[in-house]
Amino acid sequence: MGLSMAAAESWVRRWERQQQRYAVDREERFTVIADVVEEVARDRPRPHVLDLGCGPGSLAARLSARIPRAEIVAVDMDPLLLELARTHHADAARYVDAEIGAEGWTEALALDRHLDAAVSTTALHYLSEHTLRRTYEKLAELLRPGGVLINADHFPQRAPGHARLTAHVGRCRAERQRVFVHEDWDSWWAAAARDPELADLLAERARRGPIAEAGEELPPSRHTELLHSAGFQHAAPVWQFGNSHVLVAIR
Repeated sequence: MGLSMAAAESWVRRWERQQQRYAVDREERFTVIADVVEEVARDRPRPHVLDLGCGPGSLAARLSARIPRAEIVAVDMDPLLLELARTHHADAARYVDAEIGAEGWTEALALDRHLDAAVSTTALHYLSEHTLRRTYEKLAELLRPGGVLINADHFPQRAPGHARLTAHVGRCRAERQRVFVHEDWDSWWAAAARDPELADLLAERARRGPIAEAGEELPPSRHTELLHSAGFQHAAPVWQFGNSHVLVAIR
């Protein structure tokens, strides 16, 4: 099910463009994540980082470029996106095929030491609150004291009025910075389905099926509660615009 370098480069480039439709500040969030990891790992000779829900390696590649001495382990359950990462960003990380939150997923990572940082961008909202709690507990075990969990995502506010206003502010910023992109999520996958080189990977993706449980849109305050109960000392946003946050929890 291997891909040619040319195919992987083309599909990753198209992925990056279509993702701009959903997070206009995506590059800024990546930069903020790298800022935090760099600071936390400043005195570590070989920082150990886990990329949760890595997709085609977008965040792992940026972290590797920013912190070349880092050892990055990247995990995802999508066989097509993982193969794109392994081919196009082969040197950025060690890629692991596993479902975050499923039984035995941390053992599949085969980590040989504690993590300095675990990072995620728009991935953990797929988990139910129950699974998210367990996942936070597992990550607390994997991180060294003083290590961080960085979760960048769109978090709704608890109060309806506040939620409406923060969403509005985010939409206004998106309109001001709008880059015209022809392709969206659905059309990207539809186009991928027409590429014979991706047929085996798409067949494996269909065989596995979607994540069995429905995710929940939890406000930052609820994430903070879950993180504290999981064993993290502190948790708070370090960056926010509208309902887009970079939430950092310190072990």
